[in-house]
This record gives sequence, C-alpha cells and structure tokens, in this order.
Amino acid sequence: MASASAFQLVYRVVRQIPAGRVMTYGQISARLGHVLSPAAVGWALHVCPPDVPWHRVVNAQGRCSTEKLPDFPPGWQQKLLEAEGVVFDPQGRLDLAYYAWDEGRGSFFDEGEEQERP
Repeated sequence: MASASAFQLVYRVVRQIPAGRVMTYGQISARLGHVLSPAAVGWALHVCPPDVPWHRVVNAQGRCSTEKLPDFPPGWQQKLLEAEGVVFDPQGRLDLAYYAWDEGRGSFFDEGEEQERP
C-alpha cells in the first residue's frame, strides 16, 4: 500500500472539519507533525481537489488568506464561511475561540471552555 503524500494528509484533515468550524494553517501543520509548514499547507489547499472544503482553513488571526490571490474573487472565502453560519467582525476576523475545531477535543484556542456565539 502506498503512503499518502503530505498534501493528501492535509486534504484528509481538512475534509474532517465540520461546516461552520475552521482550523488554521498552523493547526493543520501541527496536527501533521510539522511535516509541512503552515505556508505549505496553504499551497496544498491552493491546488486541492474539488471535494476539499479549503475555505474552512484560515490564518492565525482568524482572517481569510485568499484575498491576496489573483485567482480568487474578493470576499469569496468569507462568503462561503458566512453561508455556513460563521460570523466575522467589521475588520474581517472570526472568533477563533468559538469557531476553531480540533476533532472534537476542544480547540487550541478555547482551553476546553464553552464559548458563547459571537
């Protein structure tokens, strides 16, 4: 049996993120034992298959990172997340303490405490 490539491992993690929740590039890098840097996780998502919910991965500030990419319409990632119920503040940030997901073990940001919806 062939081993999965690092990009395939990224896709496997991202496919598990439920609608309305997010992970950061750094969380995914850490989950994979840092075999890829957070930036490399971003490159993997830039070329991901259509069934990977790439829009559920945000930067460590809770912002969308696709705004600087020439082949993405402005605001597209945010609109996809908003359609799943994610709320952004006026500065374009989501509350990582509330929305970050860690496979049901509590997010890296909320220290296991229940968070109120923003």
